[in-house]
Amino acid sequence: MLLRRLQEMLGGIYDVRIAHDVYDFLVTDRAQLPACARLGHAEEELLVAPVEGDEVALSLYLDPALLKRLARADPLERLHGGNVQDCMTALEGVSHFLYLVWNASHDRPVSLLELEMQAEVDKFVVSHWLLRRQAPGHFPRELRRLLFERAGLDPRLGTRAGLYREASGYAGRFCRRLERALERGRRDVMQGEGGSVLAELRRFYRFTNAAKRAHIEQMV
Repeated sequence: MLLRRLQEMLGGIYDVRIAHDVYDFLVTDRAQLPACARLGHAEEELLVAPVEGDEVALSLYLDPALLKRLARADPLERLHGGNVQDCMTALEGVSHFLYLVWNASHDRPVSLLELEMQAEVDKFVVSHWLLRRQAPGHFPRELRRLLFERAGLDPRLGTRAGLYREASGYAGRFCRRLERALERGRRDVMQGEGGSVLAELRRFYRFTNAAKRAHIEQMV
């Protein structure tokens, strides 16, 4: 199933494994969400609430209409203009789920900025991987600009818009460096300069929030 395949894809890229399946936490009926989230409008939401001690309750909401559209036009078979937005929405949810659970399993706190930054990187990485696999003769130079320069923020984000803009800014700078390395090593979609791209991605994934930002700020 699509979400599990996305979880496995991200897990393979970053060499991370968790003991949980995203489908065990999936909710597609807003009526089943906590009262504070039932009136939301987003097609994707990761809901986290403390339970006892260090434990948390976790749910990933995805709009059922979105999942139906993806079932009809599987982006893992062919990513195109008609399904890319839905794919990015679903991928964002899976990215949030995997990153939060993996960090929790290592007793590491996660900030909202860090969560959003990693999801933006994941969108670029997975999209690049899919496009190179599906069209081996084409290098997707337009991808980074589409994700980070042409994309706009939902006006309904309100005061949260600044956080998403900051996360996108950091991720865009990091992905610009990835793009350069990937283009220099075009034979393999993730190897880049002798495997340095994959190594860089795995190292970045394990950085703390502060280390991620410091690493990006040092880039030219």
